[in-house]
Amino acid sequence: MSSDEIDDVEDKTLQQHAHFLTELPTTIGSFMTDLYLYQGIWLYSDALLGAMVMQNHFKPRSNDIFLSSFMKSGTTWLKSLMFTTLNRSRFDFSDHPLLRSGPQECFPVFDLYQPKDYVTNDTEVVPSPRLFASHFAHKLWPTSITDPSSGCKFVYVCRDPKDVLVSMWHFIHKLRPEEMGPLSLDHMFQMFCEGVVEYGSYWDHVLGFWEACLKSPDKILFFKYEEIKKDPEAHVKKLAEFMGVPISVQEEENGMAKKIADFCSFQHLTSLEVNKTGAFKANNGSVLPNSFFFRRGEVGDWKRHLTEKMKDQIDRISHDKFKDSGLTLGAGDHKLMT
Repeated sequence: MSSDEIDDVEDKTLQQHAHFLTELPTTIGSFMTDLYLYQGIWLYSDALLGAMVMQNHFKPRSNDIFLSSFMKSGTTWLKSLMFTTLNRSRFDFSDHPLLRSGPQECFPVFDLYQPKDYVTNDTEVVPSPRLFASHFAHKLWPTSITDPSSGCKFVYVCRDPKDVLVSMWHFIHKLRPEEMGPLSLDHMFQMFCEGVVEYGSYWDHVLGFWEACLKSPDKILFFKYEEIKKDPEAHVKKLAEFMGVPISVQEEENGMAKKIADFCSFQHLTSLEVNKTGAFKANNGSVLPNSFFFRRGEVGDWKRHLTEKMKDQIDRISHDKFKDSGLTLGAGDHKLMT
């Protein structure tokens, strides 16, 4: 595609996006910005543009790998693990890109990219396999990517919704201007339970990828945050196998999986100066301190914040949403199992 053709695609997409901003149903999201109901999913303006470009113009390669998740489900950790695992033969741990840049810069974020970044498909500029990340629901992805015949793969990570809620609430506080005042946990809880937050219903998001995984288990690797915490080395090995770069016998003997797990651990990443003082500069112009993407990294932190009534309501929703799927998240004894 020529430069002029790319410019024409960009102009048409931007015009359609501007039209949607005046026509789609709207509400106020948890970040106190407008959300737009697009194909049944609540998206903020930049994410709406990203979804439109992805659906209409993105040219996938057969070995593209996509990291998907709902917000605050372990995305930052998985970015680090995936990037480090896939590129372990390229970078030494003593001189690694993650020592100089935050995990958010490991690979492109679909939700914030502009049209030219999608339609440019030069293998010399971006070699294969490419890594992408997104919070988009499965139903928003085009069949050119999700169809098993495409060759594309997804790594999906989910987390106990109670911890997701609490982590989102804390993240929002970091981004809200002081003059707007704090967002109450009660208000956040209500929006979360109703699914009227960025990227829509948490439960529908998880279920969409879970059902797709059941249909095509060789194309979607479904992870649970709590299980990775229990045994990160085993999950590094699963990632390596899934991404087509399995841990070799020699690497096994040299403890490569443990080295990757330790290098990408919460303790190590948060100790790095780049994640204490550095910042992530998104393509939409926003700048976020890398420290915003790290908080506690704990399982069960919700117990410090949610009332018993809140906990019961979320567990009831989880039970009702997943009861016929074979999947449970955070209900009962607060374990994740299938």
